[in-house]
Amino acid sequence: MWIRYLQWDPIRHGKAQSTFDRLFELFKQLLYFTAGDAAEALRWLSQLDQTYGLTDEAMGLGDFIEELKRRGYLQEDTHNGVLQLTPSMEQTLRQSALEEIFRKLRRGSLGQHKTPYAGQGDERLPETRPWQFGDDPHLLDLTGTLSNAFRRSGIDQWSLHEEDLQVYETDHHTSVATVLLIDLSHSMVLYGEDRITPARKTALALAELITTRYPKDTLDIVAFGNDAWEVSLKELPYLQVGPYYTNTRAALQRARQILHRRKNRNKQIFLITDGKPSCHFENGRIYRNAFGLDRRIVNKVLDEAVCCRREGITITTFMVARDPYLQQFVQQLTRANRGRAYYARLDRLGEYLFEDYVRNRRKSLR
Repeated sequence: MWIRYLQWDPIRHGKAQSTFDRLFELFKQLLYFTAGDAAEALRWLSQLDQTYGLTDEAMGLGDFIEELKRRGYLQEDTHNGVLQLTPSMEQTLRQSALEEIFRKLRRGSLGQHKTPYAGQGDERLPETRPWQFGDDPHLLDLTGTLSNAFRRSGIDQWSLHEEDLQVYETDHHTSVATVLLIDLSHSMVLYGEDRITPARKTALALAELITTRYPKDTLDIVAFGNDAWEVSLKELPYLQVGPYYTNTRAALQRARQILHRRKNRNKQIFLITDGKPSCHFENGRIYRNAFGLDRRIVNKVLDEAVCCRREGITITTFMVARDPYLQQFVQQLTRANRGRAYYARLDRLGEYLFEDYVRNRRKSLR
């Protein structure tokens, strides 16, 4: 038998990607790098078009912009006319980041993850048990309940008592409260390496994963530099590095405060950073030292890690720098909290974090 191999022709053998689709995919990637600055992303797209001829007679760059507006992805600021992303485009960025990371993960590594224990959950099992106070009425086994009542009272004097009630067992789904800490110190863009873009994209994807697939879980995001502050879902695409030192202690303190408010049984902190702590607050004033591992700063961070351990909060550190000197601090932090640490490649940061998140949903972290 002879097999003839031909060059793949997307028009003959599959659906050809339209000019808009090609430009839109590139535009989304540029938005990740420009921290959601639509005007800057379009300028970069224009330069790429001049170099590589991305547009054609059917759709020029101006047509592409108008189509983005028509589809509700871009809007003009009413005060200065600057192009801005719409909420629909912000959600599209989260979805695209999630899909990109999922494509890289091993097949079957993610999904609907359950613990092997029976209890309060979402998916009904065929097994039943006697009703207990607090059981959800929709889990009532009508056939089993009526059978119990007939056996007890007979047909002529039929009655229904509490002890007749039978309910279905359910799979127990774990519930996790997660705080994601993102380092926005200046070193995240130094040394010729962009570390903030993978961190930003990972945060977008994790937010989309939790809100769409694990709605009972919670995700809070805290950015930190000289201090630490909470970041809303809407702010995520626009996170940018500033001229900051690294106040890891403030980040852990803010995470603990947030998790105190959460009622989830499992609580964890994901820390994305590229370096050692270099500042903290003392008596209302900031103390800074960017040189070496200053024990005056590091010891305070380790104290916070111990407090997290005592409160049943696991810290997982994703170190996006491979300097052995910086890894020394991460090792100390991990020992103090009895947590975990990954020395993550930037192109696989999302994979590491997602796999760890799902693993933690399968068990109690305490």
